[in-house]
Amino acid sequence: MQRYFVPDRNINENCVKIVGDDAYHIYKVMRMLPSDHIIVCDQEQRAYDCQITAIAEQEKTVTAEIVEQLTADTELPVQVTIAQGLVKGDKLDWIVQKGTELGARSFIPYVAERSVVKWEGSSKIERKRQRLEKIAKEAAEQSHRMTIPAVQAPKTLQEILNESNGFDYCLVAYEEEAKQGNQSGLPKLLDTMPKGATVLAVIGPEGGLSEAEIAAFLEHGFVSCGLGKRILRAETAPLYLLSTLSFYFELLKEVK
Repeated sequence: MQRYFVPDRNINENCVKIVGDDAYHIYKVMRMLPSDHIIVCDQEQRAYDCQITAIAEQEKTVTAEIVEQLTADTELPVQVTIAQGLVKGDKLDWIVQKGTELGARSFIPYVAERSVVKWEGSSKIERKRQRLEKIAKEAAEQSHRMTIPAVQAPKTLQEILNESNGFDYCLVAYEEEAKQGNQSGLPKLLDTMPKGATVLAVIGPEGGLSEAEIAAFLEHGFVSCGLGKRILRAETAPLYLLSTLSFYFELLKEVK
C-alpha cells in the first residue's frame, strides 16, 4: 500500500485528513477512489491502515478512516546521523535518497575544508535544504520508513564537533585507514554498540578529509574507521556504512 506522512494535527481517534500535494498524489497520480486503502504515518512513528472515505479535488483534500494500527517496525536499530562533506552536482540528492532507504535518521551537510561546492545565501541554503527534505520524504514513503529523516542546515567543523557531544558514538571515515590495511576500527566499534545507540558518522567530500580535520575529530573522541579494502567515492561511503550497520543489527544479530 502507498504510504503517507501526516501531521498529528490532521489525525484524530478514527479519522485522517490528507491535504496538498499528498492528496493530489492520491487521486491524480495513484488514481485512488473511496474504499481504497493507504498507510498513514504520524509524527510519533505510528502507522495506520486507513480506508479512503472522501475525496475533494477542489480543496485538494482526502479523508480516510483509520481501520487499524500497524505494528511493523522498519527503522534501523541504531540512530545514524550522516555528516556528509558537501559534494558536487546532484550527489547529495543521491546520498539523501539512498541513505533514507538504508535507514539514516538524519543528515548534516558538512562544509569540509576540501569541499568544492559552496552553499551561500540564507534563502538559497534554505531552498536546497527543503529540496533535500522532500527527497527524504519521498524516499521514506517508498521504503516504508516510520519516520522522515531530518536534513539540517550546513555546519562547519567546529559546529560538527559541538554537536557530537550529544551522540553515544562518533566515527569518521578515513581512507588512509583502508590504504594502510587497518580495518579494525569499525568492527570493534560495532561490537560495543547496543541497539538504540545514537551514531554520528562523518564522511568527507570528493577530495577527502584533510589531516587537520582528522586530527580535530580524533582529538574530540571520534573513532577513525576504514570502510573496506577499497577506496570509495564520497557518495558511496555513507551507503557502505549504512549497509554494514543494517547487516550487523538487522540480519547478523537476528540469527545469533
